[in-house]
Amino acid sequence: MVNESMRQNWSEGASGWVANEAVFDAVFAPVTAAIIARAAPASGHRVLDVGCGSGTLLAECAAAGAAVVGVDIAEGMAAAARRRVPEATVLVADAQTTDLLDAAPGAPFDRIVSRFGVMFFEDPVAAFANLRSAAAPGGRLVFACWRSEAENPIFRTGTTVLMDRLDPEPEPSDPGAPGPTAFADRDRLDAVLAGSGWDPVRIDPFDYVHDFGFNGTDGVEERLSMIVSGGTGRHAREQLVPRIGAAGWESVLDEVRAELRRHLVDGVLRLAGSVWLVTAESAA
Repeated sequence: MVNESMRQNWSEGASGWVANEAVFDAVFAPVTAAIIARAAPASGHRVLDVGCGSGTLLAECAAAGAAVVGVDIAEGMAAAARRRVPEATVLVADAQTTDLLDAAPGAPFDRIVSRFGVMFFEDPVAAFANLRSAAAPGGRLVFACWRSEAENPIFRTGTTVLMDRLDPEPEPSDPGAPGPTAFADRDRLDAVLAGSGWDPVRIDPFDYVHDFGFNGTDGVEERLSMIVSGGTGRHAREQLVPRIGAAGWESVLDEVRAELRRHLVDGVLRLAGSVWLVTAESAA
């Protein structure tokens, strides 16, 4: 089943993500480095990046000498990845259903990687089985996915100001539903990977800090730009501007800024990050 709701969501959000590429790359840099260390891409490897976004992992793997293929459900993301990594093959496709070796002919993939790109499948067991079918014997899967919202203040800090004004306020999603924290439950994640045929599977907690002051600022505007371009920000703007006008919207954004400033540590916005760092293998 093609995930049309996620295709629409990411297509709508692609321009904001691309505009904030430098911010995302900086605050997620520890996760990127951890994935690359586990995957260890090298010359002679063929690497697939699932949910490649604007091409961060593609660029890292290409720099290591690997031949790289990206797949993303949003054309705007894929276009940005092609610009960033011209040597990459980048597909606009749904990784849970597409025959990836048919869409990108070549040898099976020695490495399959993803940074926050695998939590949106409608049928995750089928999706990971599809990825495994594209892996070389002994191929390695390495990805990062979020743990719970409670462990990741990035999901709430600043956005609560907007969410409190929405009518109705968004209902919490069902545990395990496609979305950022679909794999927060470690046991469920382990069962999904085992059920799709990956073995052995290693799931480790990885904790780090989102440093929004990476460029010498206090990080407030950097975080605000992420919020406004994200799903909650887009939805809030669409709903609130017709009600309160442009000036009212700017006033709300000032409240978001004030909320963010209340979380500064030594003058800089730094938020804890907690993910699962996952490694699995395809049967040799």
